[in-house]
Amino acid sequence: MSSDPTTLVSVIVPICNVQKYLAECLESILAQTHRELEVICINDGSKDASLAIIQNYAARDSRIVVVDKPNEGYGATCNRGLEMAHGQWVSIVEPDDWIAPTMYEDMLAFTGRFSQSVDIVKTPWIDICEWDCPSTQYARKSDMCGRVKTSATPFSIAQNPVLMELHPSIWSAIYRTDFLRQNRIKFIPFPGAGWADNPFLVETLCQAKAIVYLDKPYYNYRCDLPGSTLHHATDEAVARPFDRWIDMMHVLERLGVTDERIIAAHYVRAFNYTFGAIHDDGWDNPVVKAKTREVFGMMDSELVKAMRNVAPHRKRFFFEERGLEVPRFPIGPWVRHLSGETVHTLKNDGLGRVVKRAGRVLRPTERKDI
Repeated sequence: MSSDPTTLVSVIVPICNVQKYLAECLESILAQTHRELEVICINDGSKDASLAIIQNYAARDSRIVVVDKPNEGYGATCNRGLEMAHGQWVSIVEPDDWIAPTMYEDMLAFTGRFSQSVDIVKTPWIDICEWDCPSTQYARKSDMCGRVKTSATPFSIAQNPVLMELHPSIWSAIYRTDFLRQNRIKFIPFPGAGWADNPFLVETLCQAKAIVYLDKPYYNYRCDLPGSTLHHATDEAVARPFDRWIDMMHVLERLGVTDERIIAAHYVRAFNYTFGAIHDDGWDNPVVKAKTREVFGMMDSELVKAMRNVAPHRKRFFFEERGLEVPRFPIGPWVRHLSGETVHTLKNDGLGRVVKRAGRVLRPTERKDI
């Protein structure tokens, strides 16, 4: 597909109560060196000044389209943007984040290197950490940086399943609009934030015939603040990561995905969500226990046994909770994986983060009761 500067990119910005960060986000979009943009700002029932902010920007820049509607949640709001999009490409930018000036110009130029039509252009991103205080805020390369080489040819997700293992990061990409519409890809309209990006990740990556990866970060993502995910107030919030994993599993089943590389990547996310929930809400939480066993019950034990990028103590936990005989897990494959992770982290972050991460993954157990 051509990298013509007249190519229209539709940028969807789902907005709900983000007045503090919204101007920074919009300024970064409007400052793009690729000028042909349709910026679809959808106010999802904000109670603060968000609507007034986007109306003010729209009065100054005709590329901004403002939609004001009652609160429906992230998924329904993004779907509204997908329906409205006129561009050849679609991008999603969350309203508390910001993007580098050449993001769209570079992505579109990258598609021009390939003779076949590209469905998705994927990139890594920058994590903005501890952003609630200017004196503590710092930026670090995301774990995706350096994981996949910049593409020489398009690929399918089975060739680079790591794109499914880490943060969904649906916003560090652009999507060919016709690809989304031809495959009827939309968000599931969960209430609120709802983690609607998770099923969308699977829908897009597993249906794409031609993905390309540009190993350069453009998107600045405000991470969860330390402690912000601890002790959820409702059972629904505790169950949410498990429920989204189950939704993603149903997407894989509906699409008829049987490639073990893809399924194993999804299993990695199951372990990450499970042990994240144990850390956040405790193994003594009945929802955590019930949902862990539900998710584990959907996983193939032989595939789990063979996975080299899951710690032996996590696999042992899986077999114990399934009531299955615990097999012997050779330590060599895990040590080699951990060594590779250490080298990768050292390149990205330096020695301090390597020491911190090693201490976390080498703990003998993450269960609260043993």
